[in-house]
Formats: sequence, structure tokens, C-alpha cells
Amino acid sequence: MSAIEVKRQSGESNANLLRRFTKRVQTSGNLRRARDLKFSKRNKSPLKHKQDALKRIAKRVTNNRLRKLGKIKDVVRK
Repeated sequence: MSAIEVKRQSGESNANLLRRFTKRVQTSGNLRRARDLKFSKRNKSPLKHKQDALKRIAKRVTNNRLRKLGKIKDVVRK
């Protein structure tokens, strides 16, 4: 990302200078790139995918077992 510099022209108001600066920042795309980097999510590693899948399977097995024992009631979804 490059620095953006805007110099005040003769007879230009502060509001106009600020407006030109914000326009230049928006057209450069630096702000968009910075936000994308800030809120981007990392991809999960293959090991983490596998661990999550194993946790889901284990939870499903225990829930099915508890349902068969009558400790958990079946939930009917519409």
C-alpha cells in the first residue's frame, strides 16, 4: 500500500481538501485491501478438519446411545 498525499491548493477550504483526500483514498483501493486483510479468515488445516469431523461423529454416537436409553427425547423438526 502506498501513502496518499494531497496538497492544499490556493484558496481551497478544509472541507474541500478533506473531500479530495477521501476521494483519492477510495479510488486507490488501499482502504478496501486493508479491510479485506483485517477481516479475512484463515483456511483450516486438514488436521483440524479431520478433528472436527471426528468430534461430530463422536457426539452423534453418544446422542444416539442416550436416545436409545431414553435419557434424551427425540426432537421432531418441521
